[in-house]
Amino acid sequence: MVDDRRPWTQTRRFEFIEWKLFWDGGLNRSDLEETFEISTPQASIDLRRYREIAGENIEYNATKKVFRSSRGMKPAFLKISADRLLLQLRALLTGALPRREIWFRDVPPIDMAPDITRHVDPNCLRRILDAVRAKKSVEVHYQSLTNARTREIAPHALGFDGHRWHVRAWACDRGDFRDFVLTRIDSIKPGMTVDFDPADDLEWETKMTLDLRPHPDLTDAQASAIERDYAMSEGRRTIEVRLSMAYYFIKRMNLDLSDLPADRAQICLHNLDEVQARIADAKAESKRRITERQNAK
Repeated sequence: MVDDRRPWTQTRRFEFIEWKLFWDGGLNRSDLEETFEISTPQASIDLRRYREIAGENIEYNATKKVFRSSRGMKPAFLKISADRLLLQLRALLTGALPRREIWFRDVPPIDMAPDITRHVDPNCLRRILDAVRAKKSVEVHYQSLTNARTREIAPHALGFDGHRWHVRAWACDRGDFRDFVLTRIDSIKPGMTVDFDPADDLEWETKMTLDLRPHPDLTDAQASAIERDYAMSEGRRTIEVRLSMAYYFIKRMNLDLSDLPADRAQICLHNLDEVQARIADAKAESKRRITERQNAK
């Protein structure tokens, strides 16, 4: 059993050792020294202690003076995740993660299709976060697709729809909860304390399960490929999602387009009607609760 009482910094270095063994195939003392800015004696101590704890994972090649992963390696400190590594590589490509955070000695050749980044103003985001914490409103000049005007909103959450970040907020002028795209806020300034209850935002508070399946018009071979692509089990994959996020997921995956060819659609939302009904019900119940609260004042 791994002793979790050791210093976090050493545990982090043990995780690094296993990362290098598993993903890079091996490491030497200089890898530890350069990454963590430690001395050669300390690197030697770390490697010796790691071998005492999980020696079955590591072998030393005296000829090449390098430590290699053993056959059947079972990491004791590192949680192996291909998804995490690929996310890190994507973050490296977009500039969101510095090179030093990727532990490959030599990063493999990587590239990605262009991603049009929407840059959020940091001062705007800071004001939004302040308002969420203080339960206050902010006055924003907002550019929608139909008009541009000043609005007072009371933020209570942030959401990412797969392409854009938006703020979930109480719209003071409309008396309901809405999404506002952060990059469409031209200016922002502090507002006042607002009397609203985020618990009334049932589209945000309510979660339901999406039932994803291969498109019914695919051949058996095509359906099998899609099941593998989306890690389906027994021909389906279920995902729990907030109702407010379900709307964006459905739009992004074109799950509401029934006339889309099967080879383009690839998957379908088996319970689409139920999801849409739940969203409508949540809107109606939120409106009822808000009206009841206002009438009680």
